[in-house]
Amino acid sequence: MNPAPHYDVIVIGTGAGGGTLAHRLAPSGKRVLLLERGGFLPRERDNWDSTAVFVKGKYRAPEFWLDRHGREFPPEVNYYVGGNTKFYGAALFRLRPEDFGELRHHDGISPAWPLPYEELEPYYTQAEHLYRVHGRHGEDPWEGAASAQYAYPPVEHEPRIQQLSDDLEKQGLHPFHLPIGVDLEQDAAGRATPSSACIRCNRVDGFPCLVRAKSDAQVICVEPALRHPGVELVTQAHVLRLETDPAGRTVSSVVARLDGGEEVRLTADIVVVACGAVNSAALLLASANDRHPHGLANGSDVVGRFYMRHNNLALMAVSREPNDTQFQKTLALHDWYLGADDFGYPLGGIQMLGKSDAEQIHGEAPRWAGKVTPDLPFEVMAHHAVDFWLCGEDLPLPGNRVTLDEDGRIHLALDESHNTAGLNRLRHKLQGMLGRLGMHEHHLLDHSLYLHKGMPIGATAHQAGTVRFGTDPASSALDLHCKAHELDNLYVVDTSFFPSIGAVNPSLTAIANALRVGDHLLERLG
Repeated sequence: MNPAPHYDVIVIGTGAGGGTLAHRLAPSGKRVLLLERGGFLPRERDNWDSTAVFVKGKYRAPEFWLDRHGREFPPEVNYYVGGNTKFYGAALFRLRPEDFGELRHHDGISPAWPLPYEELEPYYTQAEHLYRVHGRHGEDPWEGAASAQYAYPPVEHEPRIQQLSDDLEKQGLHPFHLPIGVDLEQDAAGRATPSSACIRCNRVDGFPCLVRAKSDAQVICVEPALRHPGVELVTQAHVLRLETDPAGRTVSSVVARLDGGEEVRLTADIVVVACGAVNSAALLLASANDRHPHGLANGSDVVGRFYMRHNNLALMAVSREPNDTQFQKTLALHDWYLGADDFGYPLGGIQMLGKSDAEQIHGEAPRWAGKVTPDLPFEVMAHHAVDFWLCGEDLPLPGNRVTLDEDGRIHLALDESHNTAGLNRLRHKLQGMLGRLGMHEHHLLDHSLYLHKGMPIGATAHQAGTVRFGTDPASSALDLHCKAHELDNLYVVDTSFFPSIGAVNPSLTAIANALRVGDHLLERLG
């Protein structure tokens, strides 16, 4: 690598936060350097192979973190251009307006954000258009106001899911089309047109997209940004630490280890960290020095704390008739998002998972010991399965935190049983309806199909909250522009900045915020 002597902006990480920010900065003509710990994800048949992706974990980072008891576990992280968006389900929800205020939950308080929904709303709209989100504002009675309709119509339900939607409406509920980022053109019957990039297959959720039709950060943001002459990308660049000037007010260099082991020091007017909530906190902690003895931006002692990842359940119901759905991820339900008649606290939301297949079910079978019906073959179970994802809010606890040991290894402490009452109520709501929806419960997983039951702490797909923003430097690490209170040129733009996580997938909020911070940086750079 022969880097320029100095950049306007260095962005560490190319996922929903870093990739989107680079896209925003790219047309400005500024010199922007993107650093990615991994490389480009190989395009190969295994991208769509359930055994390779789910059972063998072929694309998962070959590393282990430690829990609060010092036990190793494999985290659900992927180091590729595009970050974890290469594997996400592309469900791109807005937080509800109420999520930006203080909400009382069964086990505690979800704190208010230092800015209201209305301030982020224009960027939500821009994010939805940029990431090709298909949906229809107005279907969900509990969503916030939108300044513009989705640029793309909702992905139409296939017959079994349309029947499910109709049956839910007969129960007096309000199902709506799940907002999802795909490059899809549909004909009058909802099928993919001959020229559509997306083919409406059953590989959207948890798989990388072989035909580049899923709206991941590589396809949507990084590659278009690289077409601008001022933008560079270095892959296989593992950032080890950030160094500051003697006064400790400015990040003076980014120290990275390149492919082959060479260490380099890179400099920029502005340094942006976007490594994911766990790794961003770890990088700041690893960058401790005399002026910042507890880690960069950590005079408040919040860096690494308040880790959140949602309380989730995957429920696989077995339909009485076969479920021939391929693209199943088209429906969501938020009727009990903020509470229910018999429970005065938020429950969360229900959405469809990608359609499970026999290999995925078989891969999970050992963890279902004594619960899988022995006379129901996996192939039959998969053919009749209807897969639901239940998402409840995880509250920010100071003891849920990221720390480093003397060897630099990541420790993740997590109370996995906190604030689960609402999610359990949500599960009972759904279970109680299955008979009226033409299904019966076959098996309830207490983890998603992406996790191993014995190590649920490894569920890091929705990680957030470890470098929270706020107006008070005593209780937050970042200001409202996501700049570190204590450093003049350090920003964090992944989901680390969240003070609370709500009960919807966090990706769209990270994208919208990256656009917002990008506008601030453009103004600052002049």
